[in-house]
Amino acid sequence: MRYTNILQNINTFIFDYDGVLTNGKVIYLNNNDQLRTSYVKDGYAIQYAIREGYRIAVITGGKSPLIQKRLEELGVTDVFPGTYDKLTVFNEYISTNNLHYDNVLFMGDDIPDYEVMKVCGLAACPADAAEEIKKISHYVSPYNGGEGCVRDVIEQVMKCHNKWMNKNAFLW
Repeated sequence: MRYTNILQNINTFIFDYDGVLTNGKVIYLNNNDQLRTSYVKDGYAIQYAIREGYRIAVITGGKSPLIQKRLEELGVTDVFPGTYDKLTVFNEYISTNNLHYDNVLFMGDDIPDYEVMKVCGLAACPADAAEEIKKISHYVSPYNGGEGCVRDVIEQVMKCHNKWMNKNAFLW
């Protein structure tokens, strides 16, 4: 099936955090907090998609409470930090929420995302993803992690559903 046809089926986005919603760089502070940067345009697309009825989740190995805080600010309530077996968490999430694999876009960037990307409906990755991940992706964004790749896939799906640039687009 062509990539553009798969977009029509998507109603759920699941993202890795580090390397997808961030550029993958972590700064450790003296109090052991971990600083990460995130891209405002990715954040805009996430909160807009949630308001338009899309389900968004994050499955990450990262454990910093700042990850949870950032995602809560955007309206993401399904966050699974400290996950080292992403496939198990992914399968449980699908089952618990009565979702279908074909309706889920998963965006990852490195080897821990590989197994999930093999079973989701649409596997996507940022431009700077590991080569193994690029090879199994239906779509490789022209944008790097933390630099617009999340906005890219959300915008494409919403445009397919005629939900991009509606009256809610002008709200934050």
